[in-house]
Amino acid sequence: MKLTKQVALDLMAAMKNQEKVKLDAIRALKTAFILAKAETGADDLDDATELKIVQKLIKQRRDSAAEYLANNRKDLADKENAEADVLTVYLPKQLSVEELEAGIKEIVATTGASSMKDMGKVMGIASKKFAGVADGKTISDIVKKLLA
Repeated sequence: MKLTKQVALDLMAAMKNQEKVKLDAIRALKTAFILAKAETGADDLDDATELKIVQKLIKQRRDSAAEYLANNRKDLADKENAEADVLTVYLPKQLSVEELEAGIKEIVATTGASSMKDMGKVMGIASKKFAGVADGKTISDIVKKLLA
């Protein structure tokens, strides 16, 4: 089932069950899908675009939560984290750090990267290979560790 259809079904279920946090998160996701369709002019979004949108919304919520915590607003941070947790359901199973590190080591070996100068080359390949199954920051941290 397409992610947009699943989101629509989950939105109706959240309305019926009166789950406010879930409802807010899913509404934001549905709105993001609609805006992306309008920007591209396409009738439907491809799976990769849908995943990028979900990841972007999760990152926004996690960043907002960090800002709220820095400003002693735990109540707002908790809401943002709860919405991010709701949205993670729409991502594929995430790779563990060990699996990700093994994959990046393979990329480093095939590209012949040996120093931080080669980070861009490795990041480009790793970002495409692990899109949707790993966070960009985690990928970056592992690449830096391996090339340092």
